[in-house]
This record gives sequence, structure tokens and C-alpha cells, in this order.
Amino acid sequence: MREISNQLVLKGTTTIGLVCNDGIILSSDTRVTMGTFIAHKKGKKIYKIDDHVAMTISGSVADAQRLVDILVVNARLYKISFGRPIPIKSASRLLSNLLFSSRYYPLIAQVIVGGIDNSGTHIFSLDPLGSLVEEKCVATGSGSPVAYGVLEDKYREGTPTSEMLPVAVHALQAAMKRNSASGDSFDLAVIGKDGYRELTDEEKANIAETKSELRRKE
Repeated sequence: MREISNQLVLKGTTTIGLVCNDGIILSSDTRVTMGTFIAHKKGKKIYKIDDHVAMTISGSVADAQRLVDILVVNARLYKISFGRPIPIKSASRLLSNLLFSSRYYPLIAQVIVGGIDNSGTHIFSLDPLGSLVEEKCVATGSGSPVAYGVLEDKYREGTPTSEMLPVAVHALQAAMKRNSASGDSFDLAVIGKDGYRELTDEEKANIAETKSELRRKE
């Protein structure tokens, strides 16, 4: 949160990152809020940085989008300079340094950076002061406590993305039902051997139906 003119402006969102044995999954809701006001119902919170790396954003939209723009440019410069894609840890460390350097007037953004490079699949979580932690399963934003309730029970390391997609949707929809700052709809993206891909509305509907069938069988 940030205090402006003695009025608290609360930030909301739910974003999720999962490491699988054949790639990573990034998911988010699409509601954008300004305190108790819903400013937008179809906000974009998953951004492609390069074919092998992407990030999610939560917090202040302007601050988070600045981070996205800086990382996109630096990923391109790295590829031009070295002739290969930027490593996931290097991309995450760049954002970590930027957030830490702004710590006296922090950028109000919590992000997840994930992708695939020569060392494997990686997901990193960063807070507004630049703390950098590699995770296998992570959620950010105001809906993350609810999402973790599902992820801690359902997530399994070394599982294909096809099996973890319903888990990501289950966790996201649980957060959307219990957290008023998350909601409306959700986005899903996968990074695998063929690169970055955002799932279509039809694919998301099918996964949500698969999730419902799994819950009925429990």
C-alpha cells in the first residue's frame, strides 16, 4: 500500500507461478482496482519479455509496467550483445538491483519472473525492495493467502504443465472468490520447449471444466 494525501490506496491482485518438468506456468486474474473502485475488468498482468521468459505484475500498475519496459529492452540488448537469450536469473537480478536502488522511494510492485534457459526451468519472486527468491511454487498479491491454501495441497514438483494447469486455475479461482480485489476473469501463459504461449479463452474454459471434474471426484 502507499499513503497519498493521508488516504490509503490498497493494491490488489492474484498472480501465480509454477515450475513443471517441461516448462513453467504463469497465471493471474484480470481485475484492476483503485482502493474499493474497480478501475478495469480486463487488465493485463502477464507480460512476455522474450520467447523464453515472462513476468507477472502486482501492485502499482505504473511502477510494475516501468519494470516490464526496462526488462524487455535489456533482454533485447543482451541478445544483441552476446548472441544468446538472457538467462532467467540474470533478468531477475536486473530487476532486483533496480528495485533495491529505488528503496528510499520504492516502486510498489511485486513480480514473478519465470522461464527456461540452458540451466533449466526457473521462477523467481521479487518484492518491492529487491529481495530475490527462487521458488518452485509461488503466489503474489492480496489474494495470495487463499491461493496458497490450494497450492500447498495440490502442487507437485516434477509434474507436466498439462497436469498443473488445472491446479493453477483452481488456486486462482479460489482467490478470486474470497478476495474482492481479485476477480472478473483470468489469464494463463505457458513457457515450454516451443517458447512463450498465452492460452486461448477456449483452452482456459476447458481447463476450468477439468478442474471442476477433479473436484467432484475428490
